Amino acid sequence: MQMTPERYEKILEVLNSRQTDLTVITDQVHKGRNLSAIIRTADAVGIHRVHAVYDQGVYRPHTGTAMGAHKWVKTTVHQDIVTPIETLQSEGFQVLAAHFDKRAVDYREVDYTKPTALLLGAEKWGVSESAYSRVDGTVMVPMMGMGSSFNVSVACAIILAEAQRQRSESGMYNHCHILPSEYQTVHFEWCQPMIARMCRDSGLSYPELDDTGHLQDPQAFSRLYNELKANARKAKNLRTEAHKAKSPMVNESGVNDSRVNDPDAMG
Repeated sequence: MQMTPERYEKILEVLNSRQTDLTVITDQVHKGRNLSAIIRTADAVGIHRVHAVYDQGVYRPHTGTAMGAHKWVKTTVHQDIVTPIETLQSEGFQVLAAHFDKRAVDYREVDYTKPTALLLGAEKWGVSESAYSRVDGTVMVPMMGMGSSFNVSVACAIILAEAQRQRSESGMYNHCHILPSEYQTVHFEWCQPMIARMCRDSGLSYPELDDTGHLQDPQAFSRLYNELKANARKAKNLRTEAHKAKSPMVNESGVNDSRVNDPDAMG
């Protein structure tokens, strides 16, 4: 997508309001549409990073449901639930599970201006025992119908909307929370995603951007990138030639030339 002044202004506005101390942990949520809906909600309320626990197969959110939100929200995948819970707690987060039990409080009674991680359980089984024994509390969304719970992604949206309201009223979206070192990286990846991918694939550092979100010196980057790719092709060709030189020679008839004049080979 072309970088227009309006788009660049929007990128800066969103990046500068990202909340690094509000996050989501999904505990074995495995349906792609639910994962993607959660990520889309996370983007909508300004969450910078989510944590997904997924110890079987490959983490695959549904790109259609997310409506491109994957590009704007970082996802850290964990193999076990203990790691993200204990890591975030050590950083001062309150980890709250969306789970109905005797200690559960109405989700609107929680102070979300504190560093908060919302933990969401699997679609069928809910919050795992390992997670439940480690969370700092549980929250619930009151139900007025016959059903016992909302869909996991719907519950996520309801609770995070309240978190956004509280943080907005407290002015927490009015200043940047991302550390300068990470800010520069994310800023580049949001402004120039294709070039960022080219740099990652080729091992190049991100080039400098100007104050409009464009490369300061696109010609210099193009020369450097093309030179790197040309050298990579030369190195690949040299390896191919070296491999051919070591392999037995075969003539047009398919006979190994190295054995044609070998009396033993001719029997």
